[in-house]
Amino acid sequence: MHHFWSKSLAELAVEISAGKLSAMDLCEIAQAHHQQSELSNGAYIAWDPDSSVKQAKAADTYVNAGGDLSPLHGIPISVKDLYGLSGFATYAGTPKRLPTKWETEGPIVRELKDQSCVIMGKTHSVEFAFGGLGVNPHWESPRNPWSGSQPRVPGGSSSGAGVSLSTGSALVAFGTDTAGSVRIPASMTANVGLKTSKGRWSTAGIVPLSPSLDTVGLLTRTVADAAYTFSAIESNNGLSDPELNSKTINLNQLCLGLCDGLLWEDCSDGVAETVSGALNELNQRGVKTRSIAIAEFDQIYPLFQRGGLAAPELYSFLRRELPQWTDTLDQKIVQRMEDAAELRASEYIDRVELIRRLSAQVAAKLQEVDVLVSPTVPITPPTFEEIEDIKCYRRANLLSLRNTSMANYLGLCAISIPVGLDKQAMPVGLQLMAPHGQDRRLLEVALALERALGTARDRIGLAFGKTRVIV
Repeated sequence: MHHFWSKSLAELAVEISAGKLSAMDLCEIAQAHHQQSELSNGAYIAWDPDSSVKQAKAADTYVNAGGDLSPLHGIPISVKDLYGLSGFATYAGTPKRLPTKWETEGPIVRELKDQSCVIMGKTHSVEFAFGGLGVNPHWESPRNPWSGSQPRVPGGSSSGAGVSLSTGSALVAFGTDTAGSVRIPASMTANVGLKTSKGRWSTAGIVPLSPSLDTVGLLTRTVADAAYTFSAIESNNGLSDPELNSKTINLNQLCLGLCDGLLWEDCSDGVAETVSGALNELNQRGVKTRSIAIAEFDQIYPLFQRGGLAAPELYSFLRRELPQWTDTLDQKIVQRMEDAAELRASEYIDRVELIRRLSAQVAAKLQEVDVLVSPTVPITPPTFEEIEDIKCYRRANLLSLRNTSMANYLGLCAISIPVGLDKQAMPVGLQLMAPHGQDRRLLEVALALERALGTARDRIGLAFGKTRVIV
């Protein structure tokens, strides 16, 4: 992997600003990585090298003209195939192109273009983002770059996002998170995944799954890159804005909330042990942990298993906007849609009210700690063969979403950071959750933990194509 890929986004931005690095340099490196890895890993549903070259040349022309640079100027980025993007069809993981209204760019894509990012292409998604493992019968599902001889799932629904980072064709990947669709692929591919607070960033111009739960999310190689990107999107103050990455938190002042029970149950071999090991390392560095009872998790999870809000809201959206797309729905989704069709209005309202009440209760409890911690995903990414049986798929899918869905349903912001490997030598993520609107504080804490523990590169190396390398 090219040495530029070992540098942070902030470092790359400084080099671009100083004229030591060009957007075209980064674009060519990303394209070379894509050529090496795409056949074996398949991150993209749409890849347009001519478009990315055109964007990179325009970015460099602006630099040469002495223009003021935005933080993400010239940075290679991928976006999920739910985002409207001019010049690209939107499929939302379905077998046929959606109406052109879904190709209209929303505020996030417009912001990325305003900052002269180089958008490399659109990454694969689970059909209508309704699944946590990352499989799609209509397209060849991306393969987890950390897989050995047996291909494993990459996590979903932003299934190509983490793969695009791990294989080096992008430095930031934008996805969506309705029940974990950014944090799950981040955890399974040894990347960082940030779920922003509901409503913080606009989801306009993005195909919806559940308007009540959908959030914009991003995947990066490190927490430092996530904080940098977050700050860039929020402020667009140029390279002089060090607000998040310059924060220094005394580890002795941090208290992490631990809740025994649901989020630690039914873990694959090595998952809970790896997360506990990372927490022990933090304890040795002065970070305190505190047991905190969150009985609300046990009330929310059965609701999630029955379809929560996502199933009825997707059913309503498809019936209203895309009725012709229901005939080709993945059979894994069909049954959940049929259940949603039978849902009474009163039951839906009861679900909304339960979520509102439990969210308020959990927010109050989280005032006692800085963040709540758990494994991000309790299971090893299964092989594609293991989930061919529909019953095996359903069990693995629900487990993959269990821990992450708590943040969406209870109105929290959350981040996954890579901390090690499980017994199958697959990545394990540590999830941090914080109250709604505390995104910046969440990132400050995550930065402090990353500085104490090290990045994925420090702890476990990198996956690049089929070969795991340390660079």
